[in-house]
Amino acid sequence: MEALDIARWQFGIVTVYHFLMVPLTIGLGGLVAILQTRWLKTGKEEYLRMTKFWGKLFLINFIMGVATGIVQEFQFGMAWSEYSRFVGDVFGAPLAMEALLAFFVESTFLGLWIFGWKKLPAKVHLACLWIAVAGSIVSAYFILVANSWMQHPVGVEMVDGRPVMNDAWAVFTNNTAVVAFFHTITGAFAVAGGFLLGISWYHLWRRRKDGIDTVGADGRVIVGSSETIPGRDKRDHSVWIKSLRIGAVVAMIAFAGSAISGDMSGKLMFEQQPMKMAAAEAACHDGTSFSILSLGDVGAKDCSDVVAVMEVPGLLSFLAHNDFDTEIKGVNTLVPKYQEKYGKYLPDDPMYGANAGQEINYVPVMPVTYWGFRMMIGFGGLAAMAAAVALFVTRKGTVPKSKGLMRLALIGILAPFGANAAGWIFTEMGRQPFVVAPNPSMSGVDQVFLFTAAAASPGVSAGEVIFSLVTLATVYAVLLVVEVKLLTKYIRGGVVSAMPELDQTKKKDDGANGPGGDGGDDVLAFAY
Repeated sequence: MEALDIARWQFGIVTVYHFLMVPLTIGLGGLVAILQTRWLKTGKEEYLRMTKFWGKLFLINFIMGVATGIVQEFQFGMAWSEYSRFVGDVFGAPLAMEALLAFFVESTFLGLWIFGWKKLPAKVHLACLWIAVAGSIVSAYFILVANSWMQHPVGVEMVDGRPVMNDAWAVFTNNTAVVAFFHTITGAFAVAGGFLLGISWYHLWRRRKDGIDTVGADGRVIVGSSETIPGRDKRDHSVWIKSLRIGAVVAMIAFAGSAISGDMSGKLMFEQQPMKMAAAEAACHDGTSFSILSLGDVGAKDCSDVVAVMEVPGLLSFLAHNDFDTEIKGVNTLVPKYQEKYGKYLPDDPMYGANAGQEINYVPVMPVTYWGFRMMIGFGGLAAMAAAVALFVTRKGTVPKSKGLMRLALIGILAPFGANAAGWIFTEMGRQPFVVAPNPSMSGVDQVFLFTAAAASPGVSAGEVIFSLVTLATVYAVLLVVEVKLLTKYIRGGVVSAMPELDQTKKKDDGANGPGGDGGDDVLAFAY
């Protein structure tokens, strides 16, 4: 393997791993803020318990996200120096605003929220969390502005072979960025909703298993309490049933939002990256039908033997153009057009390294784009369907005593994560062989594009990239073990893991833990 191939593997592994933390941080942070707002308004202790339990998991995930995200910045300079030089004038503004403004605000106010329990006025303390959540959302937007410029370069002019920003407004309001932001945020809340649902199901099942909650003749839950298991009182049941149903509703709404933004994204993809659209469908020939299942050698260069076994007539045209009869260009039609416009061979230039003069393959890795697109939709739909089923099953106040269903609910947490990861892999690999895709629209700057082969650092050897890949993969594997162990520990511990004072308290008046009240807990116990 060449240094370029290994560098792409490294960037892909590090990026996808980091992105596992990002949607949960954004979505769960927003839900924790809503829960604390409810506690402040109602004074009900169950909302305080929900805030602290889910807040603790949110903090663990946030810290891991920061640790894994730092490496992203270093990769640009280490393995992708030519890419950094090419995009530097454009990326400087959004990335600086993300780091110095959005992330600074997010981390500062999150720190105030962590250590501000009972130190700050209740409303000020809540405001700190909302500002931190807003910072994470704004941070995501700035990152997506940079990424979307790679998908659809606008607002620049070419100066000495490099794009120079001449219209910041065009860059920051890029239609690709706006749609991608909507799609990413809804995907984040889908992840958070599924997270609440699965973990809450587990705790409701444990209450059934331990005999704390029972079911009456009418099928409705009879809520009990335990004198021997800390924290397992009647309020504990309220924590989990409310969390489950909130998570299910959020997951369903988020999926609907993802479907709408995904439809908008597909229409932009049809205009801006027609080859990606064709690769997503394994559409070798022009047509209007959406392929549910295609068979054949989709990895072949011309994919001439690919046959659609199951397809929906007209649906592909609707996804791309909002009608049922617009013919979508297939791979075999698009390849000659790309070759005519951008060349059949890479320039014989030292910047392309060993790839100089080679024929350009304009077709992305079709098995990845084809199945990645379907995994994104499939996992997302599966998570939404599970949420609807969970709402129906828990309508009488608890979950079935089935251990198999409980395990299925926990495994289901992974579905929205899979949808998010598959979507990003499809988005990034579908752009190949470009790292900065050309803008084919009339208003675009068509000469702004960069082949991936020209983006890698020319002075970095394959051995050096392998060393960094193995090192980073090892460190990330250790971090994964740490995160899973921490999450598992506090999830199993339930609310008591975030509020250890419940282990020593039998009963308290509602006002004791109300807004501004003194619940007797140590702020550092929550922070740690």
